This record gives sequence, C-alpha cells and structure tokens, in this order.
Amino acid sequence: MARPVLIALVGVDGSGKSTQARALARRLTARGVPARYFENAGGRPLWNRLARALGRPDGRALFGRTGYAALEATVRAAAMARTVLVSRVTGRTAVLDRWTWCQDVIMTARGDRGRRTVRRAYAVFPRPTVVCFLATTPEVAQARVTARGIDTEELAHLRALDAAYRALADFGTFVVVDGDRDPDEVAAALDRLVTPLVG
Repeated sequence: MARPVLIALVGVDGSGKSTQARALARRLTARGVPARYFENAGGRPLWNRLARALGRPDGRALFGRTGYAALEATVRAAAMARTVLVSRVTGRTAVLDRWTWCQDVIMTARGDRGRRTVRRAYAVFPRPTVVCFLATTPEVAQARVTARGIDTEELAHLRALDAAYRALADFGTFVVVDGDRDPDEVAAALDRLVTPLVG
C-alpha cells in the first residue's frame, strides 16, 4: 500500500495553520483529490478550561510544569498516531495542522525539560511529504489570536516560538510561506506548492 501524501502546516499560534489546513483539505477534495484535515494539537484550550473550572489560572498551574509538558506531549502523540493510522487506512491525502516539531518548539519556548525524550519518542512518526512554515510576525499573530477570542498570547511568547521554529535543525527543509499576507493569497501559495505533489 502506497503511503499517502502528508502536507504539514506549522507556525506560531495565530499564523493561520488551522484555517488554512482545513480550507486546503476542502479544496483538494473539491478538485477530486480525496483529502482529510487532521488536527494534531496538545489540548491546551481544554486543559486551561479545566484549570479555570478548578480555580487555577491555566493548565501548567494545575498539572505542574513537568506534568503539563508530559500530558501535552502524550496527547499530541496520540493525535499524530491516529493521523498516521487513518491516513494510511483511507489512503487520503492528509493535511496536518501541526506535527512533531510543534511540541519541541513549544517546550523550547517555555524552557521545559524533557525535549530530548520527546524528540526520541516522536521519531517513530513519518516525515511529511512537505512541511509549510507559515511565517507570521508575532504582532500579526497576536492580533489574530485576540480577534478570535478563544485565548490570548503574550508577544514575548510568540517571539520565542518563532525563534524556536527558526532554530530547528530541520527548518532549512521547510517551505516558508508568508503568513502575513491576505488569507486568499496564502491559500493560493499553498495550492501552487501542493498541486505538483498530488497530481
């Protein structure tokens, strides 16, 4: 069985990963290329809501710094395992909202321990066919996060995330897409990139 095409979108919170990944999967399917969107998140909004319900400010305060990082990495691993399984069983092109690098980046930005352990564990997951880094300035990303009204992001944290992505050993293999542009222009750039991969 041939492995399906895996298209990963990565970038800081507010870069447009989820919006663009969902839309790309829809466009591919409409063109006759069966595709599916997969979110590979660590569950931060859920843990933060749970924490607030229990009188804590956020998930890290509820589970502790080390416990929270382990929980987040485990939830993301489970999501990625499901993604690989479903994409291989169905044979559909998989549009990935986040992938293995995202956990490394967030742990780096927060100064968490255990990054090497997580990297070793995540080595079982396949490398996507193409990885698109939506390069978004922290100021633009922060404004988008604020506008969606679900959570908030500190500018310093967004800058740390951006720097951590760019410091990755694999960053030079990513295709950089200007995420500051109009969403339709970003979508068009992704279409141009993906079309040769899916026929």
